[in-house]
Amino acid sequence: MSAIGIIAILTFAMEYETVIGLEVHAQLLTKSKMFCRCSTAYASAPPNTHVCPVCLGMPGVLPTINQQAVEFTVMTALALNCTISDYTKFDRKNYPYPDLMKGYQISQYDTPISHDGWLNIEVDGNSRKIGVTRVHLEEDVAKLLHRTPKNEESYSLVDVNRSGVPLMEVVGEPDLRSPEEARQYLIKLRTILQYLGVSTGNMEEGSFRCDANISIRPMGSPDTLAKAEIKNMNSFKAVYLALEYEARRQRKRADEGKKLTQETRGWVEAKGITVAQRSKEYAHDYRYFPEPDLPPLVLSREWVEEIRAKLPELPEARRDRFMAEYGLPPYDANLITGSKDMADYFEECLKESEAEPAQAKELSNWLLGEVSRIMNTNGIDIKAFRAKVSPRQLCALLSNTRRAIINKATAKSVLEEMFRTGGSADDIINQRDLSQISDSGEIEKEVIEAIKNNPQAAADYKAGKQQSLKFLMGQVMRATGGRANPGLVIKLLEKKLGEG
Repeated sequence: MSAIGIIAILTFAMEYETVIGLEVHAQLLTKSKMFCRCSTAYASAPPNTHVCPVCLGMPGVLPTINQQAVEFTVMTALALNCTISDYTKFDRKNYPYPDLMKGYQISQYDTPISHDGWLNIEVDGNSRKIGVTRVHLEEDVAKLLHRTPKNEESYSLVDVNRSGVPLMEVVGEPDLRSPEEARQYLIKLRTILQYLGVSTGNMEEGSFRCDANISIRPMGSPDTLAKAEIKNMNSFKAVYLALEYEARRQRKRADEGKKLTQETRGWVEAKGITVAQRSKEYAHDYRYFPEPDLPPLVLSREWVEEIRAKLPELPEARRDRFMAEYGLPPYDANLITGSKDMADYFEECLKESEAEPAQAKELSNWLLGEVSRIMNTNGIDIKAFRAKVSPRQLCALLSNTRRAIINKATAKSVLEEMFRTGGSADDIINQRDLSQISDSGEIEKEVIEAIKNNPQAAADYKAGKQQSLKFLMGQVMRATGGRANPGLVIKLLEKKLGEG
C-alpha cells in the first residue's frame, strides 16, 4: 500500500463522533417536601431548621406522597411529549453517602411516571428532535458543606434542609452530537419548566442540575467507547466547556491508543478540566427494590387529561403566535419567548400601548437592545428590571419618541435614569429640559455655525464624501446637547450645503 493510502486510513481512524446524553434534575416549586410537610423555602434558612423525623431519616417514620409534585411531573412529561404510565411506583435506591440520611433515596426505577418523549432544539438554524427517555420523581438529598481550616484537617458539615425536596429527573436519550446542542437542549428544557411554573430552573442556586454522559465513537459506527459521566457543572457555560474539554480528552486518548474507562468525572472550573472521581456504578449496585412504605400509584386517564387541559401556552407556540399576531421576525420572536418573564413583559407593554405590529417591532428592538444592555451591565434579569421600569413606564418613554418630544439618543439616556432612580420618563424629561428641538430657525443657526467652523468637512461632502455629512450632523447634535431633531438636522444640512 502507498504511503498516501496509509495516511488516509489513519486519518479516517481518528475521526470520531461525539455522543452526549443529559440527566437533568429540577427541584419542584411545591410548598412542602416530597414525603413530609416540611417547608421547601430553605434557601436562606439557618442549617437544619426545615427538618422533621421523616426527612431526618429517623427509624419508624412513614412517608406520604406529595400530590402536587406528582402533578408537576405529569405536566412536564406532557409538555415533553411523553407517554404517561397508567401505573407507577417508588423504589429504594441504596447507596452509602453522608448526604443521604436514610442510607437510601426514594426514587423510581422500572416503572417511572412517564417515558418515550422528545423536544426540539435549534442549532445554526437547523431543528433536531432529541429523545427523552423518561421523566420521573424522587427526593433530593442533604447538602454537604466542606471546610478546610488553615493548618487543620478538612471536615464536612451536613445541612438537612434540602433533604426530601421534590426532585424531578428528566433523562435524555444520547441523541446530542455536540456541546452546543447540549447547551441548547438545557436552555430549551429550562424554558419549558419556567413556562409551566414547576421549577425556577436556576442552575446557580442548584434548583436545576445537570449530569452529562459523553462518549465518542468512530464515524459511521454504532458502537461507542467507554463513556464518562461529568458532574459539578452549575451553569450553561460550564456544561458547554466541560463537554468541549472531555470530548477533546477522549479523542486524544483514543488517538494515542490508550484505553478509555467508564467513570465519573468532576468539572474543575478554575482549571478548565475534568478530573476522575470514581469508577462508574452500574444500576444493580444500587440494589433497587420497591419502596415498602408507599403504595403504587394509578394515574387515571381522566386526571391526566385534566392536567393536559390546564397546560399553559408553551415557548414554541408562543413564538409562532408572536410572529403571526405581532409580525415579529423569527429572530426576535425566538429571543423574546426564550424567557417567559421577557415575553410577559413584552405583551404587557403592547396591551398598555395598544400597539400596532410596527410598534411591536420597535418594542422588540428596545427589549433586545437597550433593555438587555442594562440588564447585562447590572447582572440582573427582566424581573429585576421590571421592578424599576414597569411596562407602563417603558411605553410612556417610547410614546415620547414617537411624538418627537425626544429623539432616540435622548431616550436611551432617559431609560438609564429611569432604571437608576425609578422615576417616570415625563418627570425626567421635564426636570432635565430634554425636550427635542424641532424649531427650524434654532436648528438652522447651529447648522450654519457647524458648516462655518468645519470648512474641510463641508468641502468633502460637496466632493461626494457622504461620511462628512454625519460628521457635521454630530457637530450640530453636540451643540444642541443632543436635543436637535435628527431628521430636521439632516434636511437643513443638505439644503445649506447644496446652496454653496
